Amino acid sequence: MKTHQLVHSGQRPYACDLCKKIFIHKSSMKSHQLTHTGEHPYSCDVCNKTFSHKSHVKKHQTTHTGQRPYSCDVCKKTFNLKNNMKTPQLIHGPYACEVCNKTFSQKSHIKSHLLMHSGQSFYSCDVCKKTFTHKSYVKTHIRIHSGQRPYACDVCNKTFSQKSHIRSHQLIHSGQRPYSCGWCKKTFRQRFHLNRHQCIHSG
Repeated sequence: MKTHQLVHSGQRPYACDLCKKIFIHKSSMKSHQLTHTGEHPYSCDVCNKTFSHKSHVKKHQTTHTGQRPYSCDVCKKTFNLKNNMKTPQLIHGPYACEVCNKTFSQKSHIKSHLLMHSGQSFYSCDVCKKTFTHKSYVKTHIRIHSGQRPYACDVCNKTFSQKSHIRSHQLIHSGQRPYSCGWCKKTFRQRFHLNRHQCIHSG
């Protein structure tokens, strides 16, 4: 809990000896320091490919073993990575829109979606007067005008205006491709790229 509370306090007690960049977590600092040394201390027993993080080796090794420990509760399809399992689970969401039949995993999500069909917009940007259905959308939108980019990559220091953007970017460094096509098993770093690819199969 104490480590978590640093997120709210803004404290970043761990500093890199080489570039003085500061981090909330000691593990994040140690991972960052590998970018200076180029060190890849963890290797795959099968193909000898090396990685900077132990967790990356474990995920990689499932490609050799064929192990698929994660399964969808609805259709029982199995996956080698937990993140890959989450995508089809969203398809089976229990909440369906009566207008367009789109399904959602949470009730709050369908409520937000229904506002799109109603045309209602409750919050507006003070700068350009563009309207939004949620207050959080306004906060994110305002960064276009302010130029604020509060999310920084621990590896390359590139900054982003949205948390979802930095998460997608960090996959470049980790080598992870968490989105998998259910038809041909091709993998992608971003869900958008997977959706675009799937049009090939679905028409």
